[in-house]
Amino acid sequence: MADVILVLNAGSSSIKFRAFDIEGAQLALVSHGQVEGLFTAPHFVAYNAKGEKTGEKSWGEGAKLEHSDAIAHLGAFLRGHGAGHRLIGVGHRVVHGGAHFTKPVLTSPEVLDQLDKLTPLAPLHQPHNIKPIRIIAERNPGLPQVACFDTAFHATQAPIAQAFALPESITKNGVRRYGFHGLSYEYIASALPDIAPEAARGRTVVAHLGNGASLCAMRAGKSVASTMGFTAVDGLMMGTRCGNLDPGVLLYMLDELGMNARDIEDVLYRQSGLLGVSGISGDMRALLASSEERARFAVDLYVYRIGRELGSMGAALQGLDAIVFTAGIGEHSKEIRQRVCEAAAWWGIELDASANADASANGGARISTASSKVSAWVIPTNEELMIARHALALIDRQRKGAAE
Repeated sequence: MADVILVLNAGSSSIKFRAFDIEGAQLALVSHGQVEGLFTAPHFVAYNAKGEKTGEKSWGEGAKLEHSDAIAHLGAFLRGHGAGHRLIGVGHRVVHGGAHFTKPVLTSPEVLDQLDKLTPLAPLHQPHNIKPIRIIAERNPGLPQVACFDTAFHATQAPIAQAFALPESITKNGVRRYGFHGLSYEYIASALPDIAPEAARGRTVVAHLGNGASLCAMRAGKSVASTMGFTAVDGLMMGTRCGNLDPGVLLYMLDELGMNARDIEDVLYRQSGLLGVSGISGDMRALLASSEERARFAVDLYVYRIGRELGSMGAALQGLDAIVFTAGIGEHSKEIRQRVCEAAAWWGIELDASANADASANGGARISTASSKVSAWVIPTNEELMIARHALALIDRQRKGAAE
């Protein structure tokens, strides 16, 4: 009977999952999918490793599904399709680990209580990340669960890179730059030695460009700086998030526009970015296909902001040897990659147009010329595999400890 690691990524209205079969020391994807629209129009879909649909269910428009119901349905599906497999543990993506959790941990009531206390640092994500851990612990208390943190990879940054110029009476409460998308960056760092050894050893900026977007400056595979700071709304312009913003704008919104904290939160996280600037969509594909002037301007601003922040990351590294594109836009939009590289030509990036056009189709490759001073790459990320690796390592360690 083969052992299986389940990976869950829970949000406010969805739960994404991937199940990995353990083959010796390797992990192989066996199933993946999600339950989405939990409180509006719940819909479940699952696929096998070949991308073939293996399950689907809709509860109808207006139906409401709690996280516990979604997990129950997912569990029943996996048991029904898991002949010859034994679930040995669950890995979870948890957005915030704070200053204390700088590596993955086996969960316990004490750990969960500590993670609850970090909710003010990530109120839109933390409660939903933690909820499935508690649900599974209640139903199967003996099943090991591992929490993996999006902030942990950035713990290698120097204190000066994490600091805000604020009074200590504020910063002592944990107000500092944490950085996010860490599991994605950690995966890229783990893949670089085989794909681009010089980039792995050198000064590399990884561009995680999806609905959420950020840059991470790495030296020898370790995080030196990131565009995201105290929250995941900082830095680059994103699908619906504004990115870097003068704090004075927030004061203006409070004093002159009469907005409260929740109104401002909604604007910053859900009404800004590509959606807010274009007034059309937060989806890059829709904007690139549009002939509307506002759509073009939104894309122009998106590329411009990446160029500005790329300069910042290069300054933190005191030079640049490579840039890596990853995540949805980074992996699939040849136009955005081309425009970013052309805007960064002053760094010494020479784009290979043919390689760039083919990169999305062939799963990732070098997209700069052989003579380019700074190399450019496309590498698909795999946060779920990174979580599964961490979960397996901790579960194996726990088993060995119990056997001794």
